Amino acid sequence: MTDKALQDKAISIRGKDYVQVKDRINYFNENYPNGSIQTTLVSDNEKVVFRAKVTPDCDKLDRYFTGTSASNPSKTIEAQVPHEVAETSAVGRALAMMGIGVIDSVASADEMRKAGVSEKPQKDNLTATCKVHNAPMVQKWSETKQKMYWFHRDNQGMCFGKGYLEKQ
Repeated sequence: MTDKALQDKAISIRGKDYVQVKDRINYFNENYPNGSIQTTLVSDNEKVVFRAKVTPDCDKLDRYFTGTSASNPSKTIEAQVPHEVAETSAVGRALAMMGIGVIDSVASADEMRKAGVSEKPQKDNLTATCKVHNAPMVQKWSETKQKMYWFHRDNQGMCFGKGYLEKQ
């Protein structure tokens, strides 16, 4: 149940389109005025776990969709605000189970970021030569810095076009 408005808001992550939870919530509120979204804290121990229940029509309480999500305390943002992260993900999953915002996956853009997956740009067909060492450079994706960079490596070390890095 992804209409054009949600498809236009989708974020491409590694070649798949994902809709953010906020957009799923807005869509639900605009299209299901007699519906409700309820969340319940299931666990508040080492991992915070939330369950969300989405009812499209409160006159038909036997038709509802659920989603559950746990925080990951090893991730910085989740360690800082575990309740908010787990609750948001649970709501996004419940709305996805209803079919809202599902394009390529039930997961939302928020969940993919939470899992540490980000858009990895494709390598372009450019070539580069290190001006310091006159060596051909290669292009790589840095997961930690979330960007593409150029470098070359030889028996002296690794260079990013500005001289060799100090070995540690």
